[in-house]
Amino acid sequence: MNRRRLLTGATALAASATLLTTPTATARTASATLLTTPTATARTAPALPSRAEILAVLRRVADHWIATHTDPGDNGWANATFFSGLLALHRLTGDSRYLAYARGWAEKHAYGLRGGVTTRHADNHNAGQAYLDLYEIEPEERKLAAIEESLRRMVLTDQPGRNDDWWWDDALHMGMPPFARLGVLRKDSRYWEKLYALYNHTKRVEGGPGLLDPGTGLWYRDKRFLPGAIVSPTGKPVVWSRGNGWVAGGHVKTLKALPRSERHTAEYRETLTRLVTALPAAQRTDGFWNVNLADAEHLPGPETSGTSFFLYGTAYAIRAGLVRRAAFLPVADRAWQGLVTTAVHPDGFLGYVQKVGDRPESSQPVTYDSTSDFGVGAFLLGGTELALLTS
Repeated sequence: MNRRRLLTGATALAASATLLTTPTATARTASATLLTTPTATARTAPALPSRAEILAVLRRVADHWIATHTDPGDNGWANATFFSGLLALHRLTGDSRYLAYARGWAEKHAYGLRGGVTTRHADNHNAGQAYLDLYEIEPEERKLAAIEESLRRMVLTDQPGRNDDWWWDDALHMGMPPFARLGVLRKDSRYWEKLYALYNHTKRVEGGPGLLDPGTGLWYRDKRFLPGAIVSPTGKPVVWSRGNGWVAGGHVKTLKALPRSERHTAEYRETLTRLVTALPAAQRTDGFWNVNLADAEHLPGPETSGTSFFLYGTAYAIRAGLVRRAAFLPVADRAWQGLVTTAVHPDGFLGYVQKVGDRPESSQPVTYDSTSDFGVGAFLLGGTELALLTS
C-alpha cells in the first residue's frame, strides 16, 4: 500500500467525519433538530400511518413476492432474509398463508444448512433464524438440529478458540441472532460468550483496528475499505449503506433475544444507538439513504435495502427507548414514506433494491425495476417494526 493512498485515506476519513457528524447548511439544521431539541420539524412532522395502512402495504409486497415465486427457493442467506421478514409479518398478522409458505420452504430443505453442520460461515447460519422462528411457532426439535449442531461445534469442538470467522460486517446480521437465541432457548450462556468473541473480533480486531469507525459509529464493510484503502471517486471513504444496514439488523435481532441482564447487552445497545444517531445527517430529503453514507456524490439515488434496514433499526431504537421518539420518529416516517411512494409498485413489486454485492458499485444501476429476495425481507422487517410503534 503506497503513501499516497494512505494520505488520501486519512484525508477522506476526516471528510467523512465532517459529513456524518457536523453536516453543513441544510443538513446541519436538519440533524440538529433531530438530535437535540425536537422543535419545528419534529413537532410538525406528520403522524405515522395507521397500523392497518402499514400492514396493507406490507401484505401487498409479500403477496406479490409469493405469487411470483411459487418455488420458495434456496436456503442461502439472501432468501433466508426474505423468510425472516415474512415470519415477522406473520407474527404481526397471524396470516396462515405466510406461515405455510415459510414452512414449505423449510421442509423443502429439511431444516438444513448450506455447507452442512460443519459450516462456520455466517451466511450459511442465516437460515437458522427462520428455523428458530418456525420452532417458536410450532416446536419440534428436528427444526433446530442442524443450526444447533453447527453453532455448538463452533462453541465447543471445532476450533473453539478461533474467532475471526466474521470478517465482513454483513456477518453480524447473519450470525449474531442464532447464537443469541440458542443461548436463551437452551439456557446456555456459552453461546452468548462465543457470540461476543466473534463480534468483538469484527468490531475491534479485523483488519487491525476492526470494522467499526469509532468516530462516526458507522462500519466499514470489510478491511479493504478501512482508511487508507478503497475510497470513493472523490477521495472520500466508502461506508456502504447496506453493510451498515446488516449491522443494524443484527443488533436489533440480538437485542430482541437477549435478556437485559446478559453482560454484553449494554454494549450492543450502545453500539446500535450510535449507529442510529449517525443516520439522520446522511438521510436524503426523499427519505432514502445513498449507497455510500460518506459521499453523497458517489452513485446517488434511492436504495431500498439499506433504507429498509435503517428503518428497522430506527423504529426498534425508538421502541426500546434507545433514542427519543420525538427526535427520531420523523426519520423513520420519512424512510417509510420514501419507500412506499418511490419503491413500491402498484402491484406490490419492490424496486430500487441494490442486488448482491459488497460496495456502492455492485449491481449498478439501481432502478425502479431492481429487486431481490433479501430486499423484500428487509422491507418487511422495517415495516413490521414501524407498525409496532403505532397505537
